Amino acid sequence: MAAEVPIAAEEDLFEMANLSPTLTGLPMVVWIYERGRSRHDVRVKVSLVHGRSAHPDRACSVALRPTIPVVSGPDLPPEDLAAVRRWIELNRDVKLAYWHGDLLTDEAIARLRPISP
Repeated sequence: MAAEVPIAAEEDLFEMANLSPTLTGLPMVVWIYERGRSRHDVRVKVSLVHGRSAHPDRACSVALRPTIPVVSGPDLPPEDLAAVRRWIELNRDVKLAYWHGDLLTDEAIARLRPISP
């Protein structure tokens, strides 16, 4: 299990774009963000709660490389982690470009592809 880190210590919520299940095909909200002041490599934040409501206080962070593990917060259930991994693989290039500031938020969102059920 990954160690819990207060969200304020990890990144600022106002710098994140929250993505709905409709956009991602995932059963929960996911947040993407640019590198900004982060001292870690590229990640996405994933709500542990299914549905369209954002629950940043009940979330974990998932790294994109070299593998796709939960790196902070509670672990995701195996089926949710498998779905998040499929979505990350499908959208890795978009997320990396957004992380590095090569895409603005609207451009990244327009390029993201949902996973199929």
